[in-house]
Amino acid sequence: MKKFKFKGVKFLLFVVALFILLSIFDFENIPRIMDKFGIILYKIIPIFALVIVLTALINYFLKPKQVMKYFGKDSGKKGLIYALIGGVLSHGPMYAWYPMLDDMRKHGLKYGLIANFMYARAVKLPLLPFMIGLFGLTFTVIVNVYILIFAILQGKVIDFLMKNEKEILKNDD
Repeated sequence: MKKFKFKGVKFLLFVVALFILLSIFDFENIPRIMDKFGIILYKIIPIFALVIVLTALINYFLKPKQVMKYFGKDSGKKGLIYALIGGVLSHGPMYAWYPMLDDMRKHGLKYGLIANFMYARAVKLPLLPFMIGLFGLTFTVIVNVYILIFAILQGKVIDFLMKNEKEILKNDD
């Protein structure tokens, strides 16, 4: 069984030290800052909980071979479609998805599919009716199709750059 390792301790300590330092110089704003922090924390905890549950389910049910089949080097169009659909359907702040994407990357998720997922998040299903109301159906469809096309292109560029980076690093050894 793997030992759990808490990441980001140095960053956490830096933020706490910075907060203490700032509170010395600007103490009257501390209650307002803490209120704002509480509101933000209240909004992101459900997203973090969802990502933790999804990550646990992925780790429990998906074996590395399965991840490689759908999101690995030979995933092809299926992996691309899954990444685009996942990006469009995902909600919440992007940084809340980073741990799950990193975990899936360690199991074989291609960098290009990570880029596809991140780029496709620009399509916001709950906001489409509002966008149609403001800009019209034609504009909304064209913009969202372009977002998905550029999500695909972005993924291909990332795959190309990461492949070249690995080759460069391999040649430097």
